[in-house]
Amino acid sequence: MAKKTIADVDVDVARKTVLIRVDFNVPLDEQQQITDDRRIQSALPSINSVLDRGGKIILMSHLGRPKGSGDPSDAKYSLQPAAVRLGELLGKEVAFATDTIGIDAQAKVAALSDGGVVVLENLRFNVGEKKGDEEFARGLAAFADIYCNDAFGTCHRKDASMLAVPSAMGDKPKVVGFLVAKEIQYLSDAVSNPQRPFIAILGGAKVSDKINVIQNLLTICDRILIGGAMAYTFSLAQGGKVGKSLVEEDKVALAKELLAAGGDKLMLPTDTHCGDAFSADCNKQIVAAGEIADDFEGLDIGPETAKAYADAVRDAKTVVWNGPMGVFEMPPFDDGTKVVAQAIADSEATSIIGGGDSAAAIQQLGFADQVSHVSTGGGASLAMLEGKPFAAVDVLDDA
Repeated sequence: MAKKTIADVDVDVARKTVLIRVDFNVPLDEQQQITDDRRIQSALPSINSVLDRGGKIILMSHLGRPKGSGDPSDAKYSLQPAAVRLGELLGKEVAFATDTIGIDAQAKVAALSDGGVVVLENLRFNVGEKKGDEEFARGLAAFADIYCNDAFGTCHRKDASMLAVPSAMGDKPKVVGFLVAKEIQYLSDAVSNPQRPFIAILGGAKVSDKINVIQNLLTICDRILIGGAMAYTFSLAQGGKVGKSLVEEDKVALAKELLAAGGDKLMLPTDTHCGDAFSADCNKQIVAAGEIADDFEGLDIGPETAKAYADAVRDAKTVVWNGPMGVFEMPPFDDGTKVVAQAIADSEATSIIGGGDSAAAIQQLGFADQVSHVSTGGGASLAMLEGKPFAAVDVLDDA
């Protein structure tokens, strides 16, 4: 899956216009202030690579889920705050277009000088983005000489900016940015040829969310460690008592199939940290897996399980983690996630943290700098671990 990167178009960038699909889908408060700018900061290496070589940049992104019909309520999804923040990070003025392919965008693009940057308004304000509309894509493609995909979080989608735009670029260079290149390196290349033992740690609420990942990783991994609420569906499949725990009763048969297929590769909790209510000050008890009282619910793996999982990680050469072990936002039910995260941080293995809650947990616990890679895309990282094809990446120039 190796693709040419923005660094590979060295000669072509000077005095040329580069259209970069970034992921500026940042969280905003009620005052339209950005509360976490990590996604903007993640795009800086690719942006600076072009600016340092005298290129012009057009940045496009989505933000949230606007109706895409000009509804006044869509205003809260404007990318203008992201453009302002980017200007602060770059230490230079960044232009902002109030539309995507309309009169203002055309004027702002035409006014770009070497080293200039313009951010287009939210792509999803145009219904053509989600529909993959070719006319909308041609309008965007006409702006630039080079296309760059640096939005890993949407690489598993077929939105116009991800697939139809590079297709409309014809023979013009179509490359990945440094962020997407790094994601491919770890999530695709490292997983397809891992050092062993190769351990996957899967948590989260639903077996259904991870079913394809589990099935694919069973053919690749040496061990798969199961945590989070989906462990209770597996426990139910084994005839265990799960009390008020969150389970998917309609997935019990599926869990049984996975248990049969996984054999010794699937490692399930042996004990559970329970509470009689979903709160930090509830009554708590630690019980053997499958022995949760009727009026209690499982909220974390137990200490025995946490130690066993940490021991498994300690011997690994490659670790992929997607999904917390329990309710990591609510002490003391963050203990299992803490122990596993500490073991990953202390390990000498190549460690890859899936996006979403796993990335949030590793950041919150302060271990982000002690792992090999923290993915920027939850859904995209899962799709890549499932082994799904990525049309938005396949369309780009091969290295």
